[in-house]
Amino acid sequence: MLAVERRRLIAENLRSRGVVSVGEMAAVLGTTEITVRRDLRVMARDGLLVRAHGGAVLPSAIGHEPSYSEKAGQAGAEKSSIARLALDMIRPGDSILVGPGTTTLALARLLVDAAELTVVTNSLLVAQALMAAPRVEVILTGGTLRRSIHALVGPATEESVRALRASTAFISGNGFTAERGLSTPSPLVAAAGGRPCRSHENRPGHHVSDRARRTGSHTHHGHQGRSDPPGTDSVSGRRRARRLGI
Repeated sequence: MLAVERRRLIAENLRSRGVVSVGEMAAVLGTTEITVRRDLRVMARDGLLVRAHGGAVLPSAIGHEPSYSEKAGQAGAEKSSIARLALDMIRPGDSILVGPGTTTLALARLLVDAAELTVVTNSLLVAQALMAAPRVEVILTGGTLRRSIHALVGPATEESVRALRASTAFISGNGFTAERGLSTPSPLVAAAGGRPCRSHENRPGHHVSDRARRTGSHTHHGHQGRSDPPGTDSVSGRRRARRLGI
């Protein structure tokens, strides 16, 4: 297949999905990952896409907050693995906070058969998943509905979380760096997610990444900054991440 044809197909996939991975495009095009990476470099140079770890995104996707439906079909196996690891950190009788996200939802689904547990959440989907958990007490925060992620956000959410005490917080995000931690494009979501972090300064807090494969200007707990998904930051950043067990 000619390079121009490969790049046309890559562009079509990007327009329809907003993101492509090197591995998937190599399979679709019947070529090697090395060839796909070369095509992505050329297309990035021409301003047709933005390179991200393992693939590329549309330039217009930078700073875009993905909806639940956009993220639900991505990296399912990885999210399940993360959820199982998170489950091992929870003990009977714990009070935990579970934020919104497709990875945290995977964790909530594993809690259905849990022993006595209290879960505080601002995610409608997490609360719904725990409807089938008879020994789990669910406390839903107040707040304003953010329909794209099926979650409650805003000052009322922050006040609810501030007033409650939980032993561990499981929070997801759209990007992660060793230097800045989790990030999200939305200031409202960042504020709601940052509140449990500040409320748990002396308690364990576990960040459950949604493994978003995009880079750009995100809001990091209410502050604007550049955030790259794991693997795209500096070598020193990756070393720090490994030391943290990430």
